Amino acid sequence: MFDLTDQVALVTGGAKGIGKGIARVLVNAGATVIIADIDETAGKACAEELGAHYFYLDVSCQASCKQLVSAVVRDFEQLDILCSNTGIFPQCNLASMTEQHWDDMHSINLKGTFFMVQASLEAMRMRGYGRIVLTSSITGPVTGFPGWTHYAASKAGQLGFMRSAALECARDGITINAVMPGNILTEGLQAQGEEYLEQMKAAIPTHTLGTPDDIGHAACFLASKEARYITGQTLIVDGGQVLPESPEALQ
Repeated sequence: MFDLTDQVALVTGGAKGIGKGIARVLVNAGATVIIADIDETAGKACAEELGAHYFYLDVSCQASCKQLVSAVVRDFEQLDILCSNTGIFPQCNLASMTEQHWDDMHSINLKGTFFMVQASLEAMRMRGYGRIVLTSSITGPVTGFPGWTHYAASKAGQLGFMRSAALECARDGITINAVMPGNILTEGLQAQGEEYLEQMKAAIPTHTLGTPDDIGHAACFLASKEARYITGQTLIVDGGQVLPESPEALQ
C-alpha cells in the first residue's frame, strides 16, 4: 500500500523541517520528488541527500509558481502530487503587529497556497488525476497561541480554501486534503528555546514532540491512490495535544 512508484511529487518548502520530512517519506515510497524552495543552498543540499530534485520557488510570486509547474511538466512529463507546505511563523503580539507583519504572513502561507494549487490544476486535469496535500496546523483551526494571531488566521484560511477547492476539483480525479501538525521538532521549533520545548512536551499526552517524518507519513497516505475517496478533509497529527480538557487530564 501507498506505493508511489511512477508518481511525480512536488513539495514546496521542502528544503528543511516538515517539508523535508514529507519529501523523505515520498522518496522512500518510490515517488520522483521535486523539492521547491526559496533557499537554493538548503534546497540543493536536501535534494542531494534524499535523491530528489531541486527547483527554485517563491510562493508569494504567482509567476514563480506557474514557472515551476511548467518546468516540472516539461522535465518529468507529469505532476501527480502537490504537497503545498511552504509556511512561516514569526511570532508577533497583536498589539504590536503591523500591516506588513500581517501581509507577509498571508502572502506566503495563504496566498502561496492559492498560487500553487491553481498553478498545478491544469497539469493534473489533463491526466484526470491528482493529489493535493496542504500543510495547515492545529493553531488557528483548533487551538490558539499568543503571538500567532496572523499565523492562526492564515492556517484557518487554508482550510476554508481547501473545502471549496475540493468541490471544484471533485469530478476531475483530484483530491485536496490537509495535514494539521501539532508541535513538530523542526529547526524553527528548536529556535523557540528549550524552555518552550519542555512546555510543549508537558501539554502533549505522549509527552513527546512529533518528527517531520510523522507528518510525511500522513501526507503520503493522503497522496496515495488508496486515498481516492477522501477529499476536503483534515488529519490532525499532534500526539493527542488537542484532546485534554484540563491539565489534570494529562496526569
